[in-house]
Amino acid sequence: MEMAPTKKLALYAGRTNGELAVEVAEHLGVKLGNPNLVDFANGEIRCAFGESIRGCDVFILQTHAYPVNDAIVEQLIMIDAAKRASAKRITAVVPFYGYARQDRKAAGREPITAKLLADMLTVAGADRVVSIDLHSGQIQGFFDIPVDHLTAIPVLVDHLRTIVPPNAVVVSPDSGRVKSAERFAKHLDADVASIYKRRSTSKVNTVEALDIMGDVAGRFCVVVDDMIDTAGTICAAADLLRRRGASEVIAAATHGVLSGPAIDRIKNSVFTRVIITNTIPLPPEKQIDKIEVLSAAPILAHAINAVFGDASVSEIFGGENQS
Repeated sequence: MEMAPTKKLALYAGRTNGELAVEVAEHLGVKLGNPNLVDFANGEIRCAFGESIRGCDVFILQTHAYPVNDAIVEQLIMIDAAKRASAKRITAVVPFYGYARQDRKAAGREPITAKLLADMLTVAGADRVVSIDLHSGQIQGFFDIPVDHLTAIPVLVDHLRTIVPPNAVVVSPDSGRVKSAERFAKHLDADVASIYKRRSTSKVNTVEALDIMGDVAGRFCVVVDDMIDTAGTICAAADLLRRRGASEVIAAATHGVLSGPAIDRIKNSVFTRVIITNTIPLPPEKQIDKIEVLSAAPILAHAINAVFGDASVSEIFGGENQS
């Protein structure tokens, strides 16, 4: 007896970024499934998929946003449940990958938590991972399964083209983001500059911008980064740029973590606008006039569709997702 092979895409999401998941489902033209997540009184989480996923290509979307550890465990539980429900293939879709900054031992007796998380996703049962703008591209090497490393540059650049005037400068807030700044500059036909900074060895999240490599006097500057956490780095960079004569300073980043004093710092900064995507949800209390949020749903939907159809993901991004 012969049976024609059939493929079915099933999309589920955790509870950290439901609005993004709904958008992705709409772009794909599929119904967002119900994982029936329940919190027990002691804080444990249960998942019980509401329909059969046997033989399905299952995509489990969860951004590792606050509370980060709960978000990670919730995704691991959903992946395990899908594996035990006989899903054909399980893809962990992680718009924002947690613990990405702990990707090496910066001092003795420290963990490499980004690697630990990669192992946990794999052991839980993920066959593939999709993420956007990892803090370090080398994190892909922590996995023994395929990783599709997407970039939000196309979405950010399309918006920046409507804002950025000629003769602008794309600014890297530190030496580690120069390559990314060059990619932005190529699309915007802009020059590149970089900030030399010093991070305090005694105080966490404390940064001092020391000097600028590049000509910014009298020019429109765009500070680009992969994430904005406490906003110390980009605000220090913006202050220095204005002191060196920049006519206007804006920021563009993929992930708006915006923890601790970030909102107050941005509100009181010299930035005229800060552009982020919705890989991390922005709660109402953090929605201020200076912050603009773009949708990452089209990026994720295109990638999911390509993975489901066994097509090339890099072709969607013109190879720009490789880093």
